[in-house]
Amino acid sequence: MNAIDAAELRRRTRDLLAAHPPADTEPADFLKARFDAGLAWVHFPAGLGGLDAPRSLQSVVDAELAASGAPDNDPRRIGIGLGMAAPTILGFGTDEQKRRFLRPLWVGDEVWCQLFSEPGAGSDLAALGTRAVREGGSGANGEGGDWIVNGQKVWTSSAHLARWAILIARTDPALPKHRGITYFICDMTAPGVDVRPLRQITGEAEFNEVFLTDVRIPDAHRLGAVGDGWKVARTTLMNERVSIGGARLPREGGMIGPVSRTWRERPELRTHQLHQRLLALWVEAEVARLTGERLRQQLAVGRPGPEGSGLKLSFARLNQEISGLEVELLGDEGLLYDDWTMRRPELVDFTGREAGYRYLRSKGNSIEGGTSEVLLNIVAERVLGLPAEPRDDKDVAWKDLAR
Repeated sequence: MNAIDAAELRRRTRDLLAAHPPADTEPADFLKARFDAGLAWVHFPAGLGGLDAPRSLQSVVDAELAASGAPDNDPRRIGIGLGMAAPTILGFGTDEQKRRFLRPLWVGDEVWCQLFSEPGAGSDLAALGTRAVREGGSGANGEGGDWIVNGQKVWTSSAHLARWAILIARTDPALPKHRGITYFICDMTAPGVDVRPLRQITGEAEFNEVFLTDVRIPDAHRLGAVGDGWKVARTTLMNERVSIGGARLPREGGMIGPVSRTWRERPELRTHQLHQRLLALWVEAEVARLTGERLRQQLAVGRPGPEGSGLKLSFARLNQEISGLEVELLGDEGLLYDDWTMRRPELVDFTGREAGYRYLRSKGNSIEGGTSEVLLNIVAERVLGLPAEPRDDKDVAWKDLAR
């Protein structure tokens, strides 16, 4: 095989376009051909949508395909699969799991959701109580058989659309809370999976509660070793923060865009005090955007930094401050709301609809994907090296913790 450099990737991309002209090829067929050619995520292994090429060269493929008008795989609709499930499966999955799940995930044939948060665990994800109990199993280390899962998950995006879920459950309550957790792939069509809409303050129901009653998961759908689920979950969580806080935006993209346009188009609303606040927030939004660009460059060369957690924090705070300013700027008009009809959107649109919607929706930004309080602890302890918060549950069995 020739060395994979930019020229080689450009040649392979043009070969793909010649064999499957986008104008004459069904989008789904083109995406499958792209995956099979190793041009989906070039840094993945050959045969799994990649070519073992440097991650930084993905932009070469993307630029060639964008210029040709080739279809993309709708990353907003399948973001949990692309941003969270895929890197976790690649890092901890068996060869069979990688072959089974990665292609339909990337193409968009199968939507994924994340069964992590629980109503009884709050911000302390490691305190989760959903149980998985092994039934059968005859391998040397107990492999084989099925796991029977019971519990409740909450705040689950896309559960009503998902074919598969990444799931963490407690498999040994006699161990401290960060141990005794195991990571699974859950079939959302399996008997015992009950998805119920969770209506939010906006009137929409983009999230769900998921009740798991005697759900049977084969041991072949376990990711990582039994009891190593927290280690596996940290890979997912790191990618989740990057995914939420690191979306690529143009200047004045995101929440700062609508309020900036209103400011320019409605001079009668302006005051000196609002002007000063808008300027300060505009600068902060631009700093966050450029920090996101630096994070993407670091990721492209395989050096993820702490910017993911920092961006998630600033994303939540800025969205809430900017949307609050917009409501103040518009006065009574900002308090109007267009429609309280319950909706089940397939996509989350933080800047969609009107100012009142943006203000209410932004309240969830400091909860979803890890609360701001938890992220502050992570930044303090793991990035700044500050002393860890005192813990009295470190060596206590989960079953003995006060609840």
